[in-house]
Amino acid sequence: MATDENCLFCKIIAGQIPSVKLIETEHSYSFLDIFPLAKGHALVIPKYHGVKLHDIPDEYLSDTLAIAKKVAIASGFVDYNILQNNGRNAHQVVDHVHFHIIPKPSKSDEEGLVIGWPMKPADQDALKAYAEELKPKL
Repeated sequence: MATDENCLFCKIIAGQIPSVKLIETEHSYSFLDIFPLAKGHALVIPKYHGVKLHDIPDEYLSDTLAIAKKVAIASGFVDYNILQNNGRNAHQVVDHVHFHIIPKPSKSDEEGLVIGWPMKPADQDALKAYAEELKPKL
């Protein structure tokens, strides 16, 4: 298992920094966020240190996502976001893969995640060309 002695989340997993733990498995650790966007805002992290999603072995990711599902169900909220960021430009603050489970208790923007999603129609030919470019790499 890869760890980083300077990583905040690796220190939480190791018990060097306290957390309000929800659930722990061989591959994952979940705890409540100390800066919650809503009641029940939790984090689920793989016990394998990696900065970005593609750095984490699949067995850790599959367990982490299963734990995220359990935490979301346990929260009791009907609506919620699961958020995972990769890199500073994508708003990642802690350099360890982590999933936020953020309940959305109401329709207001006062609790939960607030997202701006600047949609615009895509050029269908450009979409098809890009898909053909990606397929051989998958």
